[in-house]
Amino acid sequence: QVHLVESGGGLVQPGGSLRLSCAASGTIFSINSMGWYRQAPGKQRELVASVTSGGSRNFADSVKGRFTISRDNAKNTVYLQMNSLKPEDTAVYYCNVGGVRYYRGGGLLYVAESWGQGTQVTVSS
Repeated sequence: QVHLVESGGGLVQPGGSLRLSCAASGTIFSINSMGWYRQAPGKQRELVASVTSGGSRNFADSVKGRFTISRDNAKNTVYLQMNSLKPEDTAVYYCNVGGVRYYRGGGLLYVAESWGQGTQVTVSS
């Protein structure tokens, strides 16, 4: 089983910064990809940023140069540093992990994907 706990959302003024954290708990052996998606009202969920276990990163064009993503493999935690925030960044941000192997019953099980509960980010003056 994989449980994701997100933190760091909130209200910030345009131009401000926020840092989101997502910790994966459980008897985890490895996680391939960790990342963040977001969903604004009336819009589809979209990828914000992701990072693989090998360090490859992917960003939405709209956040390149403003957001950075990092992970601490020892803590199974991914961070999203969001700078120069804009009102259009307002959304619910969801943590996503992919390719998780975890111990259970003396063996290794695999979960293709798991989602966090979401954290609200509001950028407004």
